[in-house]
Amino acid sequence: MLYFAYGSNLHHFQMKRRCKDSVFLKKINLKDFRLTFRSKYRAADIEPKKKSIVPGGLFEISKSDEKKLDVYEDFPILYKKHYFYYYGKKIMTYTMVKKTPFRYPTERYLNIVKRGYKDCNLDKKYLKKALMPSW
Repeated sequence: MLYFAYGSNLHHFQMKRRCKDSVFLKKINLKDFRLTFRSKYRAADIEPKKKSIVPGGLFEISKSDEKKLDVYEDFPILYKKHYFYYYGKKIMTYTMVKKTPFRYPTERYLNIVKRGYKDCNLDKKYLKKALMPSW
């Protein structure tokens, strides 16, 4: 199964620890969505936004990996599954159920996401933009 990571799961070491079968394939952009941070966990979320993109990592994961991610993402309470197609391939990601207001992420969490951006060679400008919710 294909999984799109856009938050702390971009961090290769953490993702491997969580999902032992996961394989990073490449970086891709999810169109017409934007990155934000919210909830009491101050975690990453994506929401529809025209002419915006969310860079992320495309991973191949197993069924058991998916079950582990479901637990980690507190599915279906905190996050629900969102499916989209990328060049004809069905891809799964998670989006938050409750679209609460923006909350700046903790330094620890943000550092993991930043490391993930480096691991996947993503453009940090989208992360910087997400941290300035006034736009």
